[in-house]
Amino acid sequence: MGESFLVLGCGSIGLRHIRNLKTLGIDQVYAHDPAPAARSAAEGAGATLVESVEAGLAQSPTAVLVCAPPHLHLDVASAAVKAGAHVFIEKPVSHTLENLDSLLDGAEDAGVTVMIGYNLRFHAGLRKLQELAQDGLAGTILSLRAEYGQYLPTWRPATDYRNGYIVRHETGGGIILEESHEFDYIEWIGGEIKSVFARAGQLSDLEMEAEDTALIVLELEGGRLAEIHVDCVQRGYSRSCKLIGSEATLYWDYSKGVTVIRDGVEDEFHPIVPDPNDMYRDEIAHFVECVRGHAQPPVHGRAAKRVLEVVLAAKLSAQERREVIL
Repeated sequence: MGESFLVLGCGSIGLRHIRNLKTLGIDQVYAHDPAPAARSAAEGAGATLVESVEAGLAQSPTAVLVCAPPHLHLDVASAAVKAGAHVFIEKPVSHTLENLDSLLDGAEDAGVTVMIGYNLRFHAGLRKLQELAQDGLAGTILSLRAEYGQYLPTWRPATDYRNGYIVRHETGGGIILEESHEFDYIEWIGGEIKSVFARAGQLSDLEMEAEDTALIVLELEGGRLAEIHVDCVQRGYSRSCKLIGSEATLYWDYSKGVTVIRDGVEDEFHPIVPDPNDMYRDEIAHFVECVRGHAQPPVHGRAAKRVLEVVLAAKLSAQERREVIL
């Protein structure tokens, strides 16, 4: 019997994964979502619908993609692990640390892969920035600044943002948890995060109870510093990372590429603007190779737990208005 994949949650990202799995030659893709429109879209993308999570797991899938809201991740992923399936979980791994170790211990005991979907690890521009930094082009890394911003109603114009999990605390909402990408890649590029100091708030007139804007200051290993700005209020799309080194400054802009600045002038420019789907396709292709035993996840379950610890520390810092040591 060949490989089969089960996608649980067929919103925009689940639907994207279904299409990419089919493009990669995975013939048998099952799917489930409680929403009729999402089920219809999944079927249109070539998936075989199942009536429930349990019905999907009864098909003995090789792997399960968990694309539900964050507060459902652990229950769904744990059921998949118990069924003997490899698991891909859309970021973040959860909205809470409670029961996370139980999932990860169970996966290790079962010998199955847990990979978390931090798709920016597969963005060609950010990868170039990381490679240049790793090769020492910037010299010693002194500080980093990461930014993400986009007006929430424009994220998925066909849907009402007020129905999304990001707007409510209990479903894993808020811009800090939603954009945990930045915390993940700051550690990937700059090293382990040692402390967090954050300010956050619901500053706009968006109808959401969770924070829409946050500023975070991080101390990394070796005393270097990093800043993260995330929001879902600014018009337009902004995603970038500036790395300040002892020999050069590296600047990645999602919409342009990577610039190298030495002595106040642009010394190199790498125009890297891939199609947005490329990173998602490459991410799922990598997961397929993990399932086949040919690769390891760039962000495995334990690494994703670490990201969640930092994110929750940022939320706590903003709430209690103090530095949190990790």
